Amino acid sequence: MTEVRFADLTTLQVGGPIGRLVTATTQRDLVDLAVDAWDDPAGWLAVGGGSNLLVGDDGFAGTVVRVATRGIEVLPDASGTPGSVRLRVQAGETWDDLVAWTVEQGYSGLEALSGIPGSVGAAPVQNIGAYGQELSSVLVAVEFLDEGADRPRRMTADELELGYRTSVLKQGLAGIVVSVELDLHDTSAERAVLGEAIGAPVAYAQLAGALGVQLGDRVPLARVREAVLGLRRSKGMVLDPDDRDSVSAGSFFTNPIVSEKVARTLPADAPRWYVEPDEPDEVVPIADLASQSPLDAFLAHQAEVEASVASSSSAVATTAAVGPLVKLSAAWLIEHSGIRRGFALPGSRAAISSKHTLALTNRGGATAAEIAQLARFVRGRVQSEFGITLFPEPVFVGVEL
Repeated sequence: MTEVRFADLTTLQVGGPIGRLVTATTQRDLVDLAVDAWDDPAGWLAVGGGSNLLVGDDGFAGTVVRVATRGIEVLPDASGTPGSVRLRVQAGETWDDLVAWTVEQGYSGLEALSGIPGSVGAAPVQNIGAYGQELSSVLVAVEFLDEGADRPRRMTADELELGYRTSVLKQGLAGIVVSVELDLHDTSAERAVLGEAIGAPVAYAQLAGALGVQLGDRVPLARVREAVLGLRRSKGMVLDPDDRDSVSAGSFFTNPIVSEKVARTLPADAPRWYVEPDEPDEVVPIADLASQSPLDAFLAHQAEVEASVASSSSAVATTAAVGPLVKLSAAWLIEHSGIRRGFALPGSRAAISSKHTLALTNRGGATAAEIAQLARFVRGRVQSEFGITLFPEPVFVGVEL
């Protein structure tokens, strides 16, 4: 029997052997195979497109459920919003195939998310976003199969606690996304008047520049998709077998969110954007950083730095304590810490993308250990230069930074 490795299933093309691989092509298969996997004493893992996953070189001894379900269904609109259309999409659908289909149908809301690799089921885990659009703005609910359950339940977007590249699914809620529900805008009315499907107002400066329009302008869906794909290709962020820069997990680090005070310590040309997080429900000990969302972890870390706390066990952090929050550019921090595009550690087959400093790439035959080594070096350089900790975006299995 041929050994299957995570290197065969992930866009980074690294990772060791899989103990047992099963593939679900229907929702019924997915539930049945998952229920069976719950009992594997070596554990279980669900994999979709493998675009946001870094698995260690020792692999995984348990059961891997590969989600390959398909189906896009137009549902009766329950939103009550004129011109909206509700979709139910099976988790195994390829994300970019879904975006292409919605653009062809004249449904607006996902066009700026073109080219993102991976599956539909993984999208709410990360609350994917790009070029001014975010999944949370259109996600209604998911069907979710909790670990140990034998039938899925419906979880609303509010229950998922979606945040910047995070959700309760990423923060420890064990189970598998079976399908997602989305509310998009049906551009039929615009098409009847203008003869083409017009997208949502352009909300990202770089995209507006690529389109040759102003922020807030509306342009045809197909043009937006084409422009986004062009931007992503220029950064090696569209999967291409002929482009080694695309052999990656996309953006390896999330953009840090820090206090305004910390942001002011950076050079004037450092990109920054003000954000308005929800008020916290409670005071969180800094010692609990490992169990927090990336946003809460950033807040706690920066509060610790600013207060010069000697012992983290008694320190606390709240949004009020650190004041206004600012999102920084991880790519800018990496590049200005002295790491350039194409950088590699001596003898390593892992390297920074030659097109974009935020992507760590496999230049051919790299190991998971080499990817992790490079990631540690990058994070260490940024921390040393700016005192800011970068948090990884991919899910790690058998790997530590």
